[in-house]
Amino acid sequence: MEDISFECKGNLKYIYIAELLFLIHMRCYIYLFRHGESYFNQSKRFTGWVDSGLTKRGIKSAKIIARKLKDKRIDVTYHTRLSRSKDTLKEVLKFHSECLKLIKDDRMIERSYGRLQRKYHKSIIEKHGKKQFDIWHRSYDVPPPGGESIKMVEKRVKSFIKDLLKFIKKYKVNVGISAHGNSMRPFRRHFEKLSINKMMKLKNPYDDYFCYKIEV
Repeated sequence: MEDISFECKGNLKYIYIAELLFLIHMRCYIYLFRHGESYFNQSKRFTGWVDSGLTKRGIKSAKIIARKLKDKRIDVTYHTRLSRSKDTLKEVLKFHSECLKLIKDDRMIERSYGRLQRKYHKSIIEKHGKKQFDIWHRSYDVPPPGGESIKMVEKRVKSFIKDLLKFIKKYKVNVGISAHGNSMRPFRRHFEKLSINKMMKLKNPYDDYFCYKIEV
């Protein structure tokens, strides 16, 4: 490598070195957040791919996330086809005129609960028992009838992550992702290096975000 050493006075030398290191080791960031509370979340119904809108509390949570992210740079954002993902993102983008591109990608959509969708948790417990409810609700590899297991969700999320990292490294951009509780599980597992057991115990709040640093 070419010798880039130089003489300079005082602290300027360290400033130049810091700037050079920044250029050599440039970082981009992913800001991952969950949509605000939906009406089905509020009433404890299986939502999945049903397009349930945000409650007043959900809109408030989206505004909280927006304020927390307002001083970050977000160049590109991702959302799913569901309005709760798009509407949460709308609140965030009120502070980000620098964002140049919004991309819909349903690989980050919520887990499909199949024939359980629209049904109340309570009614499933009464009909099938708490043990079966827990298996369908929180098992890693057992899908609900006609739906997806978390293992199945993880497969599509891994595909999304692979393409996302290529995109970030090519264009050197910071990315915001308005996602869903169960698509966030495998996403966080990848970046936080979690076991399946720890992933399944994750809590994804409605009013906060997760930040991941990417070396580009």
